[in-house]
Amino acid sequence: MTEQASLIGLFEMGGVFMWPLLVFSVLTVGLILERILYLLFHDLKTEKIRATVLPLIEEGSLIEADGFLNGLKPRNLTGRILRAILKSAPYGEHRMEKVLEAEGQEEIRRLENGFNFLAALASIAPLTGFLGTVSGMIGAFRSIAEATDVNAQLVANGIYEALMTTVFGLIIAIVALVGYNILAHRVDSFAADITKASSDMIGLLSVRRERENRISPVLEESRA
Repeated sequence: MTEQASLIGLFEMGGVFMWPLLVFSVLTVGLILERILYLLFHDLKTEKIRATVLPLIEEGSLIEADGFLNGLKPRNLTGRILRAILKSAPYGEHRMEKVLEAEGQEEIRRLENGFNFLAALASIAPLTGFLGTVSGMIGAFRSIAEATDVNAQLVANGIYEALMTTVFGLIIAIVALVGYNILAHRVDSFAADITKASSDMIGLLSVRRERENRISPVLEESRA
């Protein structure tokens, strides 16, 4: 109960600028938790799928590879992207690369949804805290100017209250930056893994297509 009262007291001491900081703190924590749950819900692992699909393509078992990818859950982002590439294989390497670019960017955009807002909160929160500090310092100096008897306690209390918003603003900024960097690192790792897997898949499909194009004229001549 004492801790609760002290927190409320600290909040009240910060003045009016503590209210936007409270909103920023709620938004920061909520956005980080929402992104964590989103990333955990969507399967971002690529190694097992890559190890299964690429050998099938190399063996020429495209139907089996397509069946394996179709059997994956919709929340598996690797399966979605590789399945789209496999479907575009008959149209050539250029088409597959375009599909990879479009599908990959769309999935990454969904994963990074809210990242810009989180970065903005990391910048706005300390600025709001500094603004509250400046406002508090102005009030402290005004109290000094109006006081007939100036003492150290009067100055210390004013500065103490003014710095409260800075502390809360910096705490919010640190939490937002840490959350942003952790989440961004996970998304960047997935982007690198899916790019490697997709590039290998496109390479195998392109080689297979070229081989079939070379064999087809030979078979037609032999039949003739």
